[in-house]
Amino acid sequence: MAQENSSNKLAQLRQMTTIVIDTGDIDSIKQFHPQDATTNPSLIYAAAQKPQYQHLIDDAVLRAKKEGNTIDERKRLMMDMLFVNFGVEILKSIPGRVSTEVDARLSFDVSGSLTKAHQLISLYAKAGIPKERILIKLASTWEGVQAARVLEKEGIHCNMTLMFSLAQAAASSDAGATLISPFVGRILDWHKERRGITSFAPHEDPGVISVRQIYYYYKKHGFSTLVMGASFRNADEILELAGCDLLTISPQLLQELENMNGPVERKLLPARASQLGEEKLQLDEKAFRYLLNEDAMATEKLSDGIRRFAADSIKLEQHLLPRLN
Repeated sequence: MAQENSSNKLAQLRQMTTIVIDTGDIDSIKQFHPQDATTNPSLIYAAAQKPQYQHLIDDAVLRAKKEGNTIDERKRLMMDMLFVNFGVEILKSIPGRVSTEVDARLSFDVSGSLTKAHQLISLYAKAGIPKERILIKLASTWEGVQAARVLEKEGIHCNMTLMFSLAQAAASSDAGATLISPFVGRILDWHKERRGITSFAPHEDPGVISVRQIYYYYKKHGFSTLVMGASFRNADEILELAGCDLLTISPQLLQELENMNGPVERKLLPARASQLGEEKLQLDEKAFRYLLNEDAMATEKLSDGIRRFAADSIKLEQHLLPRLN
């Protein structure tokens, strides 16, 4: 089913999918009017270089100096406040929720992830933001899934990130996660490199196929967890997932879609799930780890993603650390 060609492709896509923006740049958020927004350390680091956001950094540094007793406490508080300050500012420009990420260095630490999530929610509460408007982003490790299980029971909503496989998606839905973010573009990157080719037809894109598989699995078994495609490399990937519950898209690709005309066909339809959805996985920790290990792409990209996000957190800390002196 295609939308009438009476508007640009982004406008048509909004009719069948909730549009989320993937950025820390508040000016871009105001331009595109998304429902929700997602951030990560890489995006916050990029935004922190811009002069119009220096007041958010200054406030985080000032509070850290005032409330932290040791350099480690001040550093932790500065980083938490920086992410929350950006989140609060973003929420002024969207009607929905902002995703704020738990430090990737806690990806294998359940208690540490829970502590960090509670700290972030507490800081948001002090800024007058209820937990219902926050999604805590956790890496889709076994430990991240267990942290999400606890947080969701507490009414703290979670966004499972760094997701590359059905096993990760199945574990996340079993834990009651609010939504998941399968990384379309990073899956594509791996397959291009491994196969030594430069491109795939959009419907054969391995990242698109992965999200399609997860979407129909969820719909077949009636899971409430929502699917939000993420990490796109091109507009074709996005259009191939028209109809997905949510799609989080960079400002550059949102602009590209807004400049495109022609009908948009809905590609993902819940009614197809009974035929296309796979049988339910029965997962305990051993089964999860084995299935993840059997998927070389997911194993490699999960590890790589954790390293990259951790490195960006460290880079951001080092960039701001002189201000704490």
